[in-house]
Amino acid sequence: MSIKYTVIERGQPGVAGGGVKKWYASVITDGEMTIDDIVNEIEKFSSLTESDIRGVIIALENVIQKELANGKIIRLDKLGSFYPSLSSNGSVTELDFNTTLIKSAHVNYKPGKRISDALKIATFKKVK
Repeated sequence: MSIKYTVIERGQPGVAGGGVKKWYASVITDGEMTIDDIVNEIEKFSSLTESDIRGVIIALENVIQKELANGKIIRLDKLGSFYPSLSSNGSVTELDFNTTLIKSAHVNYKPGKRISDALKIATFKKVK
């Protein structure tokens, strides 16, 4: 199986009129995996029942939500890590900074080595 892609023309960011345009690869996604699909795949590799797998996934989601909201890094070994980050406006001095300057919180994900390695050996197929 290959990662499908197409090429698109893009201008230079921040340059009026786009500046010098170049062609770049862009992934063409090949469907999606839902929780049901993931549960069915996990069932093939374990002796757990569908309800057991679904329960663990829902519990994991709940724990991740709770602990990210408490500022923790969630390390899931080979799966990778989830960690919180912030976007804020700046203040002139440290004393001037307050929480009203925080615009939003985000979740970042850093894949584990096995997931990163899987993409390093991926093959690619151009589609029109």
